[in-house]
Amino acid sequence: MTRIAAVRPALPPYRYPQSALTEAVAAMCLPDGHGTALLRRLHANAGVSYRHLALPLEEYAALDGFGAANDAWIATAVDLGAEAVAGAVKDAGLTLDDVDVLMFTTVTGVAAPSIDARVALRLGMRDDVKRLPLFGLGCVGGAAGIARLHDYLTAWPSHVAVLLSVELCSLTLQRDDASLPNLVGGALFGDGAAAVVLTGSEHPSASGPSVVATRSRLYPDSERVMGWDVGAGGFRIVLGADVPDVVRTYLGGDVRGFLGDYGLGVADIGTWVSHPGGPKVLEAVEETLKLPSGALELTWRSLDAVGNLSSSSVLHVLGDTMRLRPSGPGMLLAMGPGFCSELVLMEW
Repeated sequence: MTRIAAVRPALPPYRYPQSALTEAVAAMCLPDGHGTALLRRLHANAGVSYRHLALPLEEYAALDGFGAANDAWIATAVDLGAEAVAGAVKDAGLTLDDVDVLMFTTVTGVAAPSIDARVALRLGMRDDVKRLPLFGLGCVGGAAGIARLHDYLTAWPSHVAVLLSVELCSLTLQRDDASLPNLVGGALFGDGAAAVVLTGSEHPSASGPSVVATRSRLYPDSERVMGWDVGAGGFRIVLGADVPDVVRTYLGGDVRGFLGDYGLGVADIGTWVSHPGGPKVLEAVEETLKLPSGALELTWRSLDAVGNLSSSSVLHVLGDTMRLRPSGPGMLLAMGPGFCSELVLMEW
């Protein structure tokens, strides 16, 4: 089986309390002061105490349009990405020369050459390393990346694969946009990265929890539940209020059906690694799966400590979970634009 050898999170050094970010978003998005009461309620109820930003808070006002924001995204993404990949490979007891494939996922910026190429060149990785940049998966990208690399390592069981996620959500915030989705995004999303090292079943250094199986689900008539509208100002968030309803409609049946194919039920899963979409989404996950109290404690803690990091978030929760050294079956899950879900059955 594919093994998860190491997870290394990386966060930018600029950390702010939610209260400071509330006032900054108010100044950028509500300059006339209308709607500030609603904004403060959204921020107070987001379940977030602190977030990290790609840039010092005072530098955001100087960003002149999408080009400047994306340039800042590239520079920070390469720095964080190199830090995360080098750290994860070291934590796995491997060297950069051991890496056969590097997958990169993001939804908050664009670059050609892609960030994975820039990171590989900066770190001096092998010139024959296989690269696979993925864009558009959003919050589901961390789980989907693990699933797709599991597919790859099933075919190449002696190989080493690295998944890199970098999401700099703060650089997508639309100034002078008082829409509810933009204000909700400004309350929830933070900046961060993570790298995961996976090894095939025949690699001599294979260690860590195993990936037993994966499953993908794409839901009908859900394209406007979550995503981006892309325009001259960059990425304008699409975030429907019906995300928790979609979770309640589909996730429980999908998880139970997936587990049933392997002779398991929800009660057999002792470890849950979930993307922290937001309080209402997490409550919907707990409700539809009828999870015991505290099952998503690490997910709630991650949301509080750093906010929603899009595709990087579930990887941060995975890293926190691995440090606790659990045992038995586990489930990693995330949802994102499509609207879709990715499920990863694990054995600890």
